[in-house]
Amino acid sequence: MTIDRIGHLEPIQPNKKTGRSEYVRGDDRADTINLSEEAKEKAEIYQVVALIKSAPELDDSQIAAIRERINDPAYLNEAVIGATADRLLNALGI
Repeated sequence: MTIDRIGHLEPIQPNKKTGRSEYVRGDDRADTINLSEEAKEKAEIYQVVALIKSAPELDDSQIAAIRERINDPAYLNEAVIGATADRLLNALGI
C-alpha cells in the first residue's frame, strides 16, 4: 500500500521558524456583545430566583403577623406602600 501526497504538502516538514509580523494591524472598533431579549429575560429570572433562594425562611407565625398588619386599615398608608416599593426595587437592583 502506498500513501500519496495530499496536494503540495510535504509529508515531513523540517522545523522552520516563521517570522513574526512587526506590526499587527488593529481595528479601531471596540468589541461589542448583543444579547437577545430572551437572554435578558432569562438573566432577570435567574437573578430573581437567586434572590428568593437567598432570602431567609419565614415561619407560619411571621406570616400570620404580616397578614394581620396588612389587613389592618390603619397600617396601609402611602408611606408604608412607598417604603415597601422602594425596598422591592432595591432588592431587585432597579
